Amino acid sequence: MPRPAPNQYSLVVSDMEASVAFYRRLGLDVPDVDPRWQNHHRSARLANAIHLDFDSAEFARYWDKGWSEGRGVIGFKVESRERVDEIYSDLVQAGYRVQQPPYDAFWGARYAVVEDPDGNAVGLMSPEDPERRAQPDFP
Repeated sequence: MPRPAPNQYSLVVSDMEASVAFYRRLGLDVPDVDPRWQNHHRSARLANAIHLDFDSAEFARYWDKGWSEGRGVIGFKVESRERVDEIYSDLVQAGYRVQQPPYDAFWGARYAVVEDPDGNAVGLMSPEDPERRAQPDFP
């Protein structure tokens, strides 16, 4: 029997246009849709046919009667360590809030976390470099 495979992440947002602008700034193609849906649902198709959907709270409560606010981290793969810093700087200069400035993470990648307009965490991660791995201080 086939296992379930991830193919969608639905992000509930409070300001659709601000969120779409943020993710477009990161390079995602988020097309405009029928004007009746513009404020309630948008979708970006990512690699491997994965969808990143943006939904209003009103629409989320429609398709998920038990929906309540939650948090996670949406991770973006970046082509180099330097690019993490560049994208981070661009987002900070544009006024987006920081959760974690860029640093060399114990798993060997350059990593940073910024917030989208709704406070959702967005991770920026370079490829891992085995030469930069370290033992974490956790747990």
